Amino acid sequence: MTPVHFSFISAFLLGLMGLAFHRTHLLSALLCLEGMMLSLYIALALWALQLEATAFSASPLLLLTFSACEASTGLALLVATARTHGTDRLQALNLLQC
Repeated sequence: MTPVHFSFISAFLLGLMGLAFHRTHLLSALLCLEGMMLSLYIALALWALQLEATAFSASPLLLLTFSACEASTGLALLVATARTHGTDRLQALNLLQC
């Protein structure tokens, strides 16, 4: 395993562990998801460059587009929950009450 692969795997796992263990605020969960998506984007972009295939060159842009849509949806949900519940703490949110 090269150091580049190790750094991308560790960045993804760091975001995943942050998402699993720091679930106090919705904003911190969204930041961990964005970190995971950024590590996937960089890994996919470098993978497409290493293969030198034009068929895979659009894949990182597609992933970046989906990541931007995910971020905007997450921020819209954050604003909506902050307005209705008064906080962004995940413990205050209950699916039966929403």
